[in-house]
Amino acid sequence: MQPLTVHHLNELLLICSLVLLIAVAAVRISSRSGLPSLLLYLGIGVLIGQDGLFHVKFDNVELTQVIGYAALVVILAEGGLGTKWKEVKPALPMAVVLSTLGVAVSVGITAAGAHFLVGLEWRQALIIGAVVSSTDAAAVFSVLRKVPLPSRITGVLEAESGFNDAPVVILVVAFSAVGPVEHWWVLIGEIALELAIGAAIGLAVGWIGSYGLRHVALPASGLYPIAVMAIALAAYAGGALAHGSGFLAVYLAAMVLGNAKLPHWPATRGFAEGLGWIAQIGMFVLLGLLVTPHELGNDFWPAIVVGLVLTMVARPVSVLLSLAPFKLPWQEQTLLSWAGLRGAVPIILATIPMVTGIAGSERVFNIVFVLVVVYTIIQGPTLPWLARKLSLGEDGDAASDLGIESAPLERLRGHLLSVAIPAKSKMHGVEVGELRLPAGAAVTLVVRDGTSFVPSPTTVLRRGDELLVVATDPVRDQAEARLRAIGQGGKLAGWLGTGR
Repeated sequence: MQPLTVHHLNELLLICSLVLLIAVAAVRISSRSGLPSLLLYLGIGVLIGQDGLFHVKFDNVELTQVIGYAALVVILAEGGLGTKWKEVKPALPMAVVLSTLGVAVSVGITAAGAHFLVGLEWRQALIIGAVVSSTDAAAVFSVLRKVPLPSRITGVLEAESGFNDAPVVILVVAFSAVGPVEHWWVLIGEIALELAIGAAIGLAVGWIGSYGLRHVALPASGLYPIAVMAIALAAYAGGALAHGSGFLAVYLAAMVLGNAKLPHWPATRGFAEGLGWIAQIGMFVLLGLLVTPHELGNDFWPAIVVGLVLTMVARPVSVLLSLAPFKLPWQEQTLLSWAGLRGAVPIILATIPMVTGIAGSERVFNIVFVLVVVYTIIQGPTLPWLARKLSLGEDGDAASDLGIESAPLERLRGHLLSVAIPAKSKMHGVEVGELRLPAGAAVTLVVRDGTSFVPSPTTVLRRGDELLVVATDPVRDQAEARLRAIGQGGKLAGWLGTGR
């Protein structure tokens, strides 16, 4: 092996930059065509690979698995940062049941289909059932940004995709072990223990990190995004090293951070979203490189059969059984059944039996790859159509939430809130005096059409205005809650029961 030189580095940087630029352009193509971007990224990898135009041979399964795990950690962190607690909280019991009982039901039904209909051995069938029974966080988060669904459905799907990676990884590792699984109750106990450890570490790290960032002013605003992502990654590492679920830890830590009203939050979200895109692009391109298209032909129809069992039987039955106590309308259960999206996570998990040397693992990988590609093409673009047919689209006239960015004023023991009034906000037409902010908070500046001025109590706010609000530390949360309440309920928010 030749040592890496600066010349090799230059070539590598050029190739990586071109791939990223092509992938960025692919996002625009996917948004117009309705095709999920992950398919285009996989296509880029296949195009570069040994059956493509450039004939690059890549077969390092171990490296793919490591990079895939790292990318998944970043994607879960980004998804957790964007998860709104007010949407997830009422859906949390449903998401927990779906990501545990629902996964078990889906694994059993899918494995039975793979064994009896395709003829796979039970170990291979169980591995496939476990691999494809997890909804993919990257696919779900990207689709939910485009499809305006009711908050309850969005909360269930986001939380489920964040939670179910953990038990599925444990199952795949157990099924891929050298020896057989002798005692199922021991495996269930191990899963419960790992989830409990991961949850405890994730919540603790998230709370400690958010407390520190809210009370210590960093010397530069650009340090906040770095600190937030570092805290989330530390939660994963801590959970994994403590023999818990690192995936659950990073998602919960990121969710705590994302709902903690941290300083310079828009910049942090933008930074995390950019890292999430890079992780998705790198992961999908690498998986496209790993696959050998000419070897997929023999496994195409088995993948179609297993996918039919998964999407038409296993997922609907798991949703029906898991959510029976919650009495959800059939329309919501139908959409939740169809929205069990798969993506790169199943393909990454399919590398685990390859690394451990399980017999027939190459066929398992090929079946999973074909299944993900085919059913992503079918499910992703049809999800908005199904939501409309079921009359589950979000109300287009709903009031928009305010965009509020906070910057700490450490020496003054206060905060400077930057408040953007969106197009559908009910703060439009409200006078500054009618905001009734708590004592210790005041609107100090209004920026309108590029011009700034100091408002009077009778200044009428408009859509598109940006307000600068100074609030002392004790009333900072009250001021933000009051502003959001008026944005949702108008000037009578306090008297009509909306906000304070």
